[in-house]
Amino acid sequence: MNKTWNNKAWFMVLPVLLLVAFSAVIPLMTVVNYSVQDTFGNNQFFWNGVGWFSDVLESDRFWQALGRNLLFSGIILAIEIPLGILIALNMPKKGLGVPVCLVLMALPLLIPWNVVGTIWQVFGRVDIGLLGRTLDALGISYNYVNNVFDAWLTLIVMDVWHWTSLVVLLCYAGLVSIPEAYFQAAKIDGASRWAVFRYIQLPKMKRVLLIAFLLRFMDSFMIYTEPFVVTGGGPGNSTTFLSIDLVKMAIGQFDLGPAAAMSIIYFLIILLLSWIFYTVMTSSDEQA
Repeated sequence: MNKTWNNKAWFMVLPVLLLVAFSAVIPLMTVVNYSVQDTFGNNQFFWNGVGWFSDVLESDRFWQALGRNLLFSGIILAIEIPLGILIALNMPKKGLGVPVCLVLMALPLLIPWNVVGTIWQVFGRVDIGLLGRTLDALGISYNYVNNVFDAWLTLIVMDVWHWTSLVVLLCYAGLVSIPEAYFQAAKIDGASRWAVFRYIQLPKMKRVLLIAFLLRFMDSFMIYTEPFVVTGGGPGNSTTFLSIDLVKMAIGQFDLGPAAAMSIIYFLIILLLSWIFYTVMTSSDEQA
């Protein structure tokens, strides 16, 4: 039986393709154009080849910011993924507690990024912030403006508070989709809670965990608004991630060529690491 193709369906997705081309492809090509050229004003461009890319890759500024990004993303993933699984496992599966827990988990996700940064900027201030004044009253030295450790701790706690809910909701969706028959069989066999988690719940959550892992990696690696509002990249350059450094280079210094080259390298790093994570996690799933 021959399958008939309805080419009219292409007209249904044509507006989406045009929108993506306008909002993504055209800006991307503009960035590529700036990354291989130099300008001295008056809209006059001169071919520079891979010169900007070479300058970015040879600068200590880029590698230091990249190291901060990798460290921050590693800490975030190490905290939020296990914590999200733990909370999802302990959430109720039936009754009135389900909608209450789901709403509470969704609330942090509804707050815009700049508002989150403003909340924690005020929350951590020693003079008027609840957290800062409480710690100061307890005799604990805390100042995220001047202390590098406090600045990193504030950003990590802020991100965990804001985004762990996403991991929780994804894991919870994977847990509630497991048929009850699996748990009944495990109960009959006398399986322990760890055995149920290891051989039933965790394998069934692998797909949603992959999504959670990739989303949280990409979001944490591209973080900009929250640290910019809270610390401004300081103290010094201790919280200056690639995104903040890129904005400083493009807008603050107006170095469009190096900024364009850096943004392409930044994009390729995210794409490469996401592909590696996806390949490793899916290959381990197939072997299991």
